[in-house]
Amino acid sequence: MRSFLILISLFIGFQVSSAQSVREKISNDATGGQGQIDEKRYTWGYFLGLNSYDYKFDYNEVTDDIFVETSMGFNVGLVGDLKINNYINLRLEPGISFVTRTLNFEDPSFTMPGDFEREVTSTYINVPLLVKFSTKRLNNWKPFIVGGASWSRNLSSNEENPNDNSGNQFRQVTNVFNYELGFGIDFYLYYFKFTPSIRGVFAINDELVRDVDPNSPYTGNISSMQSRGIFLNFTFQ
Repeated sequence: MRSFLILISLFIGFQVSSAQSVREKISNDATGGQGQIDEKRYTWGYFLGLNSYDYKFDYNEVTDDIFVETSMGFNVGLVGDLKINNYINLRLEPGISFVTRTLNFEDPSFTMPGDFEREVTSTYINVPLLVKFSTKRLNNWKPFIVGGASWSRNLSSNEENPNDNSGNQFRQVTNVFNYELGFGIDFYLYYFKFTPSIRGVFAINDELVRDVDPNSPYTGNISSMQSRGIFLNFTFQ
């Protein structure tokens, strides 16, 4: 996923450098004729989007991998933007994400159909602090790459639940720390700036709360479990 984002970012950079010979004709200020939005030091907005979350597992011993079925989720949040200069912006994007993943386990001790599967539903409050690096504006569009760090609070973690997988409860930690990388394009319309973007979210800490039984077929062989997500967001400023 990380290599994919890097390749796309390089491709955008190549396309932009190739387009420098295109004659610029800037017309939209994205404020309804009240002055160029990029001249403002502070701007605000909101975003709506989709997400797809997976897990990255590391194991203590070689075994059959845990298979993760992903589902499309939903994001919504706010955007606060601080202009540093014409090419760099500092952004705070607090939001909430609704995520569902289904884990499929393989173990010879399982006898009941429900033992093989755990549905993990997560509701993340996500607070990323990002740095946005933009190119020169070309007509009414401007590509950019973005990166930074974020903190997420999983409201559905079950971390404090006394039941574990022996009671059909899959548990995760509440607080997750991530780094984020992405790219997108600002489109300048007459009344607002519309920005589609794609961003990868990579957890840094281990999110698994292990079962009481150290030999649990669900958690005993996992050395770490970290979320990996892709966001497709549509921002309005």
